[in-house]
Amino acid sequence: MSKTAKTTNDIVLLHSSDIHVDDGFTARANEGDGTNPLRDVLRTAASVNADIVLLVGDVFEHNRLADDIISKAAKIMGDAEMHVVALPGNHDPATPSSPWHHQSMAEANKLHILGVTHKRAILFPEFDLEIWGRAHYDYDDMNPLAKPLRRKTRWQVALAHGHYEPVADRRTALRASWLFDDAELDATGADYVALGHWNRPIKVGKGVVPAYYSGSPDLAKTVNIIRLTAGGEVKVKRRKLS
Repeated sequence: MSKTAKTTNDIVLLHSSDIHVDDGFTARANEGDGTNPLRDVLRTAASVNADIVLLVGDVFEHNRLADDIISKAAKIMGDAEMHVVALPGNHDPATPSSPWHHQSMAEANKLHILGVTHKRAILFPEFDLEIWGRAHYDYDDMNPLAKPLRRKTRWQVALAHGHYEPVADRRTALRASWLFDDAELDATGADYVALGHWNRPIKVGKGVVPAYYSGSPDLAKTVNIIRLTAGGEVKVKRRKLS
């Protein structure tokens, strides 16, 4: 996927999802601290000198968390050296009571929340990069890749939290699976599609557009590292959490 070189430096992205910060199951699995997987993801991002971290849905287990754990998670993201882009998922949709609307989030200067701080897209002029995604605003079904944005930057990355099928079967109205398929992946025309909702890491689609689930930190124990090279290539590797 070559492009005419415009910059002299590679852009490094780290992709994770389904962290499920909480004070219950995740906390019990992480020495009583439900924010530990989030901390591990950002520590790994620092170790690879990532420019931007992509958190693709379900950062929080649900929208009923206590103020202290939300504030702690917000501080972890706010203390990160790099930009953090978050997409609300089906567990933590951007309802008025969502952690994403908590007052502590406003103190995280490099935290960008699709559907909250930005409606659909975030521009990073220093990287000639646009990152877009359709946030979950409620618990109803929707298509996370509907109406892809037309490219206006050299690099474009799409985020989507939902369930992949090669050909989406939406005939069952009560099936809230937030489906997308090969045709919708290809229609993005993006350089990388960062996916969330599945706990295991896997590449999906026909290969026209690089599309990957990162898997959850607790299960996969890895993150995806995406390098957008100065020469125009897109390189994707899995890396163990620090």
